[in-house]
Amino acid sequence: MRSCAWLSGKLNFLVMSRNTIKNKELSEEIQEKMNESVEEKVEETQHFLRSFFSGRRLSSYLVARNLPFAAFIALLGLLYISNRHLAERTVRDIDRLGRDVKELSWDYKSLSAELMKLTTQTEIAKRADTLGLKERTEPPIKVEVVKQED
Repeated sequence: MRSCAWLSGKLNFLVMSRNTIKNKELSEEIQEKMNESVEEKVEETQHFLRSFFSGRRLSSYLVARNLPFAAFIALLGLLYISNRHLAERTVRDIDRLGRDVKELSWDYKSLSAELMKLTTQTEIAKRADTLGLKERTEPPIKVEVVKQED
Protein backbone atom coordinates (compact mmCIF):
# COMPACT_ATOMS: atom_id res chain seq x y z
CA MET A 1 0.00 0.00 0.00
CA ARG A 2 2.83 2.38 0.72
CA SER A 3 4.23 1.97 -2.77
CA CYS A 4 0.83 2.81 -4.20
CA ALA A 5 0.73 6.08 -2.26
CA TRP A 6 4.24 6.88 -3.44
CA LEU A 7 3.28 6.01 -7.01
CA SER A 8 0.18 8.19 -6.93
CA GLY A 9 2.28 11.08 -5.62
CA LYS A 10 4.70 10.61 -8.51
CA LEU A 11 1.85 10.40 -11.00
CA ASN A 12 0.30 13.61 -9.70
CA PHE A 13 3.69 15.29 -10.07
CA LEU A 14 4.01 14.06 -13.63
CA VAL A 15 0.49 15.13 -14.59
CA MET A 16 1.27 18.65 -13.46
CA SER A 17 4.73 18.61 -15.01
CA ARG A 18 5.81 21.20 -17.44
CA ASN A 19 8.52 21.35 -20.03
CA THR A 20 11.15 23.42 -18.32
CA ILE A 21 12.98 24.27 -21.52
CA LYS A 22 10.07 25.87 -23.35
CA ASN A 23 8.00 26.51 -20.21
CA LYS A 24 4.96 24.84 -21.78
CA GLU A 25 2.71 22.10 -20.48
CA LEU A 26 3.50 18.62 -21.78
CA SER A 27 1.05 16.89 -24.06
CA GLU A 28 -1.21 14.15 -22.71
CA GLU A 29 0.59 11.55 -24.83
CA ILE A 30 3.99 12.40 -23.33
CA GLN A 31 2.53 12.47 -19.84
CA GLU A 32 1.04 8.99 -20.36
CA LYS A 33 4.40 7.63 -21.56
CA MET A 34 6.10 9.12 -18.51
CA ASN A 35 3.47 7.63 -16.20
CA GLU A 36 3.87 4.22 -17.81
CA SER A 37 7.65 4.35 -17.50
CA VAL A 38 7.40 5.30 -13.82
CA GLU A 39 4.94 2.45 -13.19
CA GLU A 40 7.26 -0.01 -14.97
CA LYS A 41 10.23 1.12 -12.90
CA VAL A 42 8.29 0.72 -9.67
CA GLU A 43 7.17 -2.77 -10.67
CA GLU A 44 10.72 -3.76 -11.65
CA THR A 45 12.06 -2.50 -8.34
CA GLN A 46 9.42 -4.39 -6.38
CA HIS A 47 10.06 -7.55 -8.41
CA PHE A 48 13.82 -7.26 -7.86
CA LEU A 49 13.42 -6.81 -4.10
CA ARG A 50 11.02 -9.75 -3.87
CA SER A 51 13.31 -12.02 -5.85
CA PHE A 52 16.41 -10.85 -3.99
CA PHE A 53 14.98 -11.51 -0.54
CA SER A 54 13.25 -14.75 -1.46
CA GLY A 55 14.58 -17.75 0.40
CA ARG A 56 15.71 -19.70 -2.64
CA ARG A 57 18.02 -17.21 -4.25
CA LEU A 58 19.33 -15.59 -1.07
CA SER A 59 20.12 -18.83 0.67
CA SER A 60 21.82 -20.68 -2.15
CA TYR A 61 23.46 -18.25 -4.54
CA LEU A 62 24.61 -15.51 -2.17
CA VAL A 63 25.88 -17.84 0.50
CA ALA A 64 27.82 -19.94 -1.97
CA ARG A 65 29.23 -16.87 -3.66
CA ASN A 66 30.27 -15.14 -0.44
CA LEU A 67 31.46 -18.19 1.48
CA PRO A 68 35.20 -17.43 1.03
CA PHE A 69 34.65 -13.87 2.20
CA ALA A 70 32.68 -15.07 5.24
CA ALA A 71 35.48 -17.53 6.06
CA PHE A 72 38.03 -14.73 5.76
CA ILE A 73 35.98 -12.51 8.09
CA ALA A 74 35.69 -15.40 10.58
CA LEU A 75 39.46 -15.92 10.42
CA LEU A 76 40.04 -12.21 11.06
CA GLY A 77 37.66 -12.41 14.02
CA LEU A 78 39.57 -15.34 15.49
CA LEU A 79 42.87 -13.52 14.99
CA TYR A 80 41.44 -10.42 16.65
CA ILE A 81 40.21 -12.44 19.65
CA SER A 82 43.49 -14.33 20.05
CA ASN A 83 45.48 -11.10 19.77
CA ARG A 84 43.30 -9.52 22.44
CA HIS A 85 43.84 -12.49 24.79
CA LEU A 86 47.59 -12.38 24.18
CA ALA A 87 47.69 -8.65 24.91
CA GLU A 88 45.70 -9.05 28.13
CA ARG A 89 47.95 -11.92 29.28
CA THR A 90 51.03 -9.81 28.55
CA VAL A 91 49.61 -6.90 30.56
CA ARG A 92 48.89 -9.23 33.49
CA ASP A 93 52.46 -10.60 33.31
CA ILE A 94 53.87 -7.08 33.26
CA ASP A 95 51.79 -6.13 36.32
CA ARG A 96 52.88 -9.28 38.16
CA LEU A 97 56.54 -8.68 37.35
CA GLY A 98 56.22 -5.06 38.46
CA ARG A 99 54.84 -6.19 41.84
CA ASP A 100 57.67 -8.73 42.14
CA VAL A 101 60.27 -6.04 41.41
CA LYS A 102 58.77 -3.77 44.07
CA GLU A 103 58.77 -6.58 46.63
CA LEU A 104 62.37 -7.51 45.85
CA SER A 105 63.36 -3.85 46.05
CA TRP A 106 61.83 -3.61 49.52
CA ASP A 107 63.66 -6.79 50.55
CA TYR A 108 66.95 -5.38 49.25
CA LYS A 109 66.49 -2.11 51.11
CA SER A 110 65.61 -3.83 54.39
CA LEU A 111 68.53 -6.28 54.12
CA SER A 112 70.91 -3.46 53.23
CA ALA A 113 69.76 -1.44 56.23
CA GLU A 114 70.14 -4.47 58.50
CA LEU A 115 73.66 -5.13 57.18
CA MET A 116 74.63 -1.50 57.75
CA LYS A 117 73.39 -1.77 61.34
CA LEU A 118 75.25 -5.03 61.99
CA THR A 119 78.55 -3.68 60.66
CA THR A 120 78.70 -0.67 62.96
CA GLN A 121 81.54 -0.73 65.50
CA THR A 122 79.26 -1.05 68.52
CA GLU A 123 77.38 -4.04 67.07
CA ILE A 124 80.65 -5.78 66.20
CA ALA A 125 81.93 -5.14 69.75
CA LYS A 126 78.74 -6.64 71.25
CA ARG A 127 79.04 -9.78 69.12
CA ALA A 128 82.74 -10.13 69.85
CA ASP A 129 82.06 -9.82 73.60
CA THR A 130 79.81 -12.89 73.49
CA LEU A 131 82.76 -14.84 72.06
CA GLY A 132 85.04 -13.65 74.87
CA LEU A 133 86.93 -11.10 72.80
CA LYS A 134 87.38 -7.58 74.11
CA GLU A 135 87.87 -4.37 72.25
CA ARG A 136 91.29 -2.73 72.55
CA THR A 137 91.30 0.50 74.43
CA GLU A 138 94.91 1.35 73.60
CA PRO A 139 95.91 2.54 70.19
CA PRO A 140 97.88 0.10 68.11
CA ILE A 141 101.65 0.32 68.17
CA LYS A 142 103.96 0.21 65.23
CA VAL A 143 106.53 -2.56 65.26
CA GLU A 144 109.75 -1.72 63.53
CA VAL A 145 112.11 -4.40 62.38
CA VAL A 146 115.75 -3.44 62.30
CA LYS A 147 117.82 -5.14 59.71
CA GLN A 148 121.30 -6.06 60.74
CA GLU A 149 124.06 -6.08 58.33
CA ASP A 150 126.34 -9.05 58.39
